Amino acid sequence: MQVIREELPDSQIVLEITVEDERLEQAKAAAYRRVASKAKIPGFRPGKAPREVVERHFGAQTFLHEAIDKLMSEVYQEALEQEQIDPIEQASFEVVTEEPLVAKFTVPVRPTIDLAEQLATLRVPRETVEVDAERVDEGLESLRHRYATLEPVDRPTKWDDIVRADVNATVNSAPLFQDEDAEFQLVKDRTISLPGFAEALIGRKKGEEFQFSVTVPDDAPNEKMRGEQAQYQVHLKELKEEILPELDDEFARGVGEGFESLEALRTRVENDLREALEQEEEQRYKDEVLETLTDEVQPQFPPILSERETERMLKEQLGAAQRGRRGGNEKENLEGYLQQIGKSEDELMAEMRPLAEARIRRSLVLSEVGEAEHIEVGDDEVDTEIERLTSGVGDQADELRRLFSQEAAKENLRRSLTTKKTLDRLVEIASSDGAEPADEQEEAQASASRNG
Repeated sequence: MQVIREELPDSQIVLEITVEDERLEQAKAAAYRRVASKAKIPGFRPGKAPREVVERHFGAQTFLHEAIDKLMSEVYQEALEQEQIDPIEQASFEVVTEEPLVAKFTVPVRPTIDLAEQLATLRVPRETVEVDAERVDEGLESLRHRYATLEPVDRPTKWDDIVRADVNATVNSAPLFQDEDAEFQLVKDRTISLPGFAEALIGRKKGEEFQFSVTVPDDAPNEKMRGEQAQYQVHLKELKEEILPELDDEFARGVGEGFESLEALRTRVENDLREALEQEEEQRYKDEVLETLTDEVQPQFPPILSERETERMLKEQLGAAQRGRRGGNEKENLEGYLQQIGKSEDELMAEMRPLAEARIRRSLVLSEVGEAEHIEVGDDEVDTEIERLTSGVGDQADELRRLFSQEAAKENLRRSLTTKKTLDRLVEIASSDGAEPADEQEEAQASASRNG
């Protein structure tokens, strides 16, 4: 066969393959034999009818198309080997002519990314984490609410009360929200359901049934409901008042494992806040470093990757929306979700595509960093991670170890660890005064071993 190769933008290669007439004829003969061996043609036993009779019975095009279908996968694989191409997704193809048989395959391949210059100059400043007194006060106030007592009251509702109610809301007769025995706290400036809902409950009494309407805001998920009036029906079934404890040494002694004084509790809250903020800052910094490098490189990639990632994100979002619900197949769930948010599938995918493409670019760059820095994860590291994940889970440990012992699970874990190690190395490069190239690191280690 003859193969003509053409490089396209966005990491795609077109292979135009011309199949020899003799090979096509052999494939047609094989197709005839497969069909004829099972065909029931009047006057002939299965497999005994002459070819011209079988062709008249089924049509000559039947064998031609069956032969082409079989040849496509064969010649494609041969062309990949001949041209030494490693596709990253399934190729698309078209049959240019049937006789002679000429087909074109558009093959998506991994982009070629050279990061040497960018890695050598990549520097991203870190930010210092500070915990101000106001954040500590907020943390202590949160603890007061956690240790508060709730007492039933017989008076009109006011801010910070906890209410239990049956709530039903519609927009133009279409259901918006429905919950029996919904329990929530009426906190000022905190939106519940829709803006204006909590305000409408202030001054109401236990046992009261009432109706009111609020305007659906312009940023509501369902575009079709924006600006419309939401009609609420509420039955207020229970009302409780929150009694907050005094913020003193006695309160501190009763919190958690107990603290000797309010000052000791304040120190603990401050330390916990600092640790949480440092973790947030570390994750933010990692994201910024990877985003900075990706923006500098701007890798191009085959369009099929964008389609696949967008479809994956759609399934993720649908799964999150349907979590905890029962019944319905995937199509029904998707239709229900689209109706809920007031968008078509095409509109939702168009919104997701930029984020999907950003994900792909970051993934390609991170993968290239891993190769450039020779990042690998050994079996011992995988075993250590499995032990970490399964420790402290009690009776489920053995079942988890059995699941992780499967090769597919191990490979998923290995990929996850590789990504983490690569990102850690990238952060090390970006936050240092000068990144030591991977080859120089290896030479330095080898030299130290020789002199050891």
